[in-house]
Amino acid sequence: MGVVSSAVPVRTLLLTATILLALAEISAGATRHYKFDITLRNATRLCKTKSIVTVNGEFPGPKIVAREGDRVVVKVVNHVENNITIHWHGVRQLRSGWADGPEYITQCAIQTGRSYVYNFSTAGQRGTFWWHAHASWLRATVYGALIILPKPGVPYPFPKPYKEVPIIFGEWFNADPEAVIAQALQTGAGPNVSDAYTINGLPGRLYNCSGKDTFKLKVKPGKTYLLRLINAALNDELFFSIANHTVTVVETDANYVKPFDADTILITPGQTTNVLLHAKPTFPNATFLFAARPYATGQGTFDNTTTAGVLEYRNPIGSGSTKLPLLRPALPSLNDTAYATNFASKLRSLADARYPANVPRTVDRRFYFTVGLGADPCPANQTCQGPNGTKFAASINNVSFAFPSTALLQAHYLGRSHGVYTTDFPNNPPYPFNYTGTAPNNTFVSHGTKVVVLPFNTSVEVVMQDTSTLGAENHPMHLHGHNFYVVGTGFGNYDPMNDPPKFNLADPVEKNTVGVPAGGWLAIRFLADNPGAWLMHCHIDVHLSWGLRMAWLVNDGALPTQKLPPPPSDIPRC
Repeated sequence: MGVVSSAVPVRTLLLTATILLALAEISAGATRHYKFDITLRNATRLCKTKSIVTVNGEFPGPKIVAREGDRVVVKVVNHVENNITIHWHGVRQLRSGWADGPEYITQCAIQTGRSYVYNFSTAGQRGTFWWHAHASWLRATVYGALIILPKPGVPYPFPKPYKEVPIIFGEWFNADPEAVIAQALQTGAGPNVSDAYTINGLPGRLYNCSGKDTFKLKVKPGKTYLLRLINAALNDELFFSIANHTVTVVETDANYVKPFDADTILITPGQTTNVLLHAKPTFPNATFLFAARPYATGQGTFDNTTTAGVLEYRNPIGSGSTKLPLLRPALPSLNDTAYATNFASKLRSLADARYPANVPRTVDRRFYFTVGLGADPCPANQTCQGPNGTKFAASINNVSFAFPSTALLQAHYLGRSHGVYTTDFPNNPPYPFNYTGTAPNNTFVSHGTKVVVLPFNTSVEVVMQDTSTLGAENHPMHLHGHNFYVVGTGFGNYDPMNDPPKFNLADPVEKNTVGVPAGGWLAIRFLADNPGAWLMHCHIDVHLSWGLRMAWLVNDGALPTQKLPPPPSDIPRC
């Protein structure tokens, strides 16, 4: 009996230890391992077959799923001739800036036959993110969803959906996108536009030869579905709508928002939006198209086509043989800025006890950035096809950002900035003019690898001002390494005296990508609490290619937890 009785507490101790280990694992998070093989594969769309760059032969690429607090480890092996990097869009990369991914900013590219392991935490974040190539225009086909679920036992702040479905919008080129941008940069002209938009890689039945290449979403009557919308298109903002259905917006850029109903969603390149689709309570005796087409504000040409998928209801009494009517959505007009502005104005943070809006109330550094197009002179002995025989360019505060020959973060970390970058990025436009009025005759931009250096924990306010130079246009601006709060916006020129009193500091939406309105301005605030080198750029890729980008260097803080660790041993070198 003595032996048996002494074994009971041992079992209890073992069980207790097991439970404690399980609880520790839950609190610390799991480690999720993935392998990305960058390979070529043939893909056929619009009755044309071509070779595309993919991850693991998939288009779109594989979905990554993790929980808040997990660690994600992705080994990327490059088997193609193109140099490549991968960016984890929206992931803060707190003290893991080496894993952020933009070429020449946090790393040099992964060359053919080489590999790199991206290793980062999802602490403090949950929602719909995505990943994509961040070198040249490779993200045309190299992209996928990154879903971070809440911690175990933590519910959504909205009714639990029956099912969750990623909906990724893309842009298909019959030509090689790398050749498209190379030709545009050579001639100075705008690039040839895409041939189709896609939903989860499929153009949809409204295009020639694409009836079978149509994404279908099958739903049950009375159920609620969470649609995780991602705009991975290269160069176009999109309106999205489902025929005869209203959706409830509950999240944008992986931040919960006060729910509101909408017939149409506006989503810019780089943005994500979660919506609840409430299926009709009974079988509706119809099928429904859901469609996306551009919101276009610039003067250049664009792909004026529409991608569509089909929403089908499961018939509880069998399939039947009756052909059901197909209903189509009514989308806003292509230049409906009024709808775009109204939609954006409804996005507000939850700003409650669990999900507060920690917008900086005081500001240490203020910046006024013009964002827009410009030009470069045509080189000697060359004919250029840009405006008035010039070459298209783009800039922030008239500085068209030139990528360095080595990674900014490496130079910053080693304290070797000489010959790599300078710290004289202008706080304000160097040549003031009536930004939304008549454009100046001189549209030429300057070039340089100029950055802004910020002490750790600096509170920053940036007013981004669109300009009419070569045409006013909506610019979706993306900030790496930080979220920001959209505290104000308006049309015309920003008024530093009369506009700040109208700022929303109570429940502004928290984002990582936001559209600066065509012919207007937008104010953001963020806390520079993440040491590293962080790109800020327009997510319309042709504008990024033309130089509409800049970088923030955030210095280390005083504490060990406020310092950037050394680079991984396998980080690619230039």
